[in-house]
Amino acid sequence: MTALVKTAKGKGFVELKEVPVPTIGNGDVLIEVKAAGICGTDLHILHDEFPYWPPVILGHEFAGVIAAKGRDVRDWSVGDRVVGEPHTLACGQCRLCRTGNRQLCASKRSPGWGIDGCFAKWMRFPEPALLHRIPEGMTFEEAAFVEPAANVVHDVLERGRVEPADSVVVIGPGPIGLMAAMAAKSAGAARVAVAGTNADEALRLPTARKIAAIDAVWNVQSDDVPAAAAKFTDGSGADLVVEASGSEGGIGLAVRLVRKMGRVAAIGLTGRAGIAFPYDAAMSKAIDFVFNMSTSFTSWDRAIHLIHTRQIDVRPLISHTGGLDKWQEIFSALEKKEGLKGIFLP
Repeated sequence: MTALVKTAKGKGFVELKEVPVPTIGNGDVLIEVKAAGICGTDLHILHDEFPYWPPVILGHEFAGVIAAKGRDVRDWSVGDRVVGEPHTLACGQCRLCRTGNRQLCASKRSPGWGIDGCFAKWMRFPEPALLHRIPEGMTFEEAAFVEPAANVVHDVLERGRVEPADSVVVIGPGPIGLMAAMAAKSAGAARVAVAGTNADEALRLPTARKIAAIDAVWNVQSDDVPAAAAKFTDGSGADLVVEASGSEGGIGLAVRLVRKMGRVAAIGLTGRAGIAFPYDAAMSKAIDFVFNMSTSFTSWDRAIHLIHTRQIDVRPLISHTGGLDKWQEIFSALEKKEGLKGIFLP
């Protein structure tokens, strides 16, 4: 089968290769991948900015059908339509695993960087307990968004604690930021705004302006965003700021826009060893700055529900679809912000 493989350590070293169809053990399932989402992590791996163990097939945002199962697999049948949590090979014994946080286990080796992932026609999935069924009526392309949507649910709703009547500002109008805005409104936020830059004006900010859940859209390079945010929040500042850009400027702006004793939920990765941070300004506001990584078990079914009911409508976010042979074109468009979400159809 054809697969998109990170072949060696360093920048680049990604290529299409012919590899064997995976064999499965007694506790595994074989998944026929129907749709696979491209994540910012995949781009970070391309540029050697995220841990990985080559050679490895990239991709962890998958939706597919169980094509075969090992003899010890229960509760799953060939033909089941599934998505899966990427927290495979966690040890199960450390404090994090034993407190229900296997997503942070140091032994975890997720598909797409620690073990072979979903940028191929077939994928071995070693822990069926991490699978979730997708409902009838949800397309595979929509289901490929469940993993990033579960990140949003965990980071913004569970840890960022959106409350009814909150004012929420999202910095960074990529797929995660736009889903965060929709999720916040689904949880009862009264007002939701999204901020981006000139580079987002070609596609991302126009898309944000069309999403009904978003009440205001700002360009930080042409709008007086602090003034607009003050008016938007009746002068108090945002109850919650979601930092989804991963940029130094966006992180500083989050501290500036949040109200005193408000909350900042960080989602975006900077890809850098360190950045300047307005520490004293954050201290003077006594804010809760919540750092996040990956998903919780509880976030997955909620994400599936929000996508299925279109409270998170992912359809406007799909900008590119195609086969694995289009990987360079799609990766390039996403890096240049000429796309929102790319979906491989292996």
